[in-house]
Amino acid sequence: MVHDPSNDSPRSGAFPVGEAWQAARDGVTAHASPLVLDPQRLRQLLGAVVAMSGDTDTRAVLHRIVEVAAHLVRARYGALGVLSESGKVTDLYTVGIDDPHLCAAMGLPQGHGLLHTMTADRQPLRVADVAAHPRSAGFPAGHPVMRTLLGVPLTVRGTVYGDLYLADKTDGTPFDDDDEHLLTALASAAGISIENARLYEHLKRAAEHFQRRMLPVLPDLAPLQAAARYEPASELPRLGGDWYDAMVLPDGATCVVVGDVTGHDVEAAPLMSQIRNMLRALAFDRCGPPGLVVSRLDRALTMFEEPPTATLVFGRLERTREGYTFGWSNAGHPPPLLIGPDGSTCYLAPARHGIPVGIDASVPRFNHTHPLPPGTTLLLFTDGLVERRDQDIDTGLDDLAEHAAHLARAPLEELCDALIAQSRQVFDDDVAVLALRTPDGPAR
Repeated sequence: MVHDPSNDSPRSGAFPVGEAWQAARDGVTAHASPLVLDPQRLRQLLGAVVAMSGDTDTRAVLHRIVEVAAHLVRARYGALGVLSESGKVTDLYTVGIDDPHLCAAMGLPQGHGLLHTMTADRQPLRVADVAAHPRSAGFPAGHPVMRTLLGVPLTVRGTVYGDLYLADKTDGTPFDDDDEHLLTALASAAGISIENARLYEHLKRAAEHFQRRMLPVLPDLAPLQAAARYEPASELPRLGGDWYDAMVLPDGATCVVVGDVTGHDVEAAPLMSQIRNMLRALAFDRCGPPGLVVSRLDRALTMFEEPPTATLVFGRLERTREGYTFGWSNAGHPPPLLIGPDGSTCYLAPARHGIPVGIDASVPRFNHTHPLPPGTTLLLFTDGLVERRDQDIDTGLDDLAEHAAHLARAPLEELCDALIAQSRQVFDDDVAVLALRTPDGPAR
């Protein structure tokens, strides 16, 4: 059954704050102005657009637009086709064809006949007899026979994003001017919705590309194995302050760090890059204990008028006769996770933790050490991997340890991918993961 938008009563605050839906409503109002002779129809149209403005799912909005159009015009069939940037139909939303197998068998129309005429001319199209029209290309096998057609292109600022069309009114009458104005108004909302979704995807890809370009490519740390992953937040702004880094120091130790700059906006990523480079220089220059290096970073951050703050774990992996030793200092960050070759797990969470850097350079930093037997995996990560809005962080830490235990012998690339996938598909925060594994045999 088609939803009747006239029964909707918009909630307080249902209006969108974005300029995209404001433009959509303005377009609907402009195109719907000739409908003043039918106030009830106009109220239904505007009520539907207001209701749709609260939905952030573009696919749901487009399908709803087809439903509203068919309902208000009282048409048997309706469809909305979305064009890709190359001009091919990539999505099709239909009303009146209830068999999903039939829709799949017909495929997506590519606009070789009447639909191509409408999008090419960028003008509404009203056809009283589809079969007799010179540009009619016929229907594919299994398609319902349609006798009358009303269609409008979805255009925004000169760009064609698709088409919206109806066929065969239930009372058998031809489509009239009011029907065309109403469909044009809905097409305006649909075009704005598609354009907004497309711009949103472009911004997400650009932000992710920028963030990834600021992260390092891991060097060869042999005989240690290493792998890293970065996953941006799912929603804009995708720029964040999470990072990882690793390098071999002049004294032969392997330096590792995972950190998270406070904030999730366009300023966090450049600050992350600055802090990462400062920490690199300090670690390479002095090769001191981790706590000393973090203290020097704290003092260096005082050069900023408003010092940035960040949590981080900074550590050194050094060879011993028995294997390796991990020395680290924690500045308010989630603890590293050790995964033994037998699947045993433990978090390196000593009683004394430091505060985030950038708050008070006079606060002392602590050094900790722990042995890394052969075949041990050291996992450093940011809080986005274990934090969820609907649960305590301890639950996320327990889940991570349990899942990691089953991957104790998995290749590190596979382990990182599995832990990110296990976390969830939608990330409230960006995530950085750095995994290192000691050789199976004793160190030489």
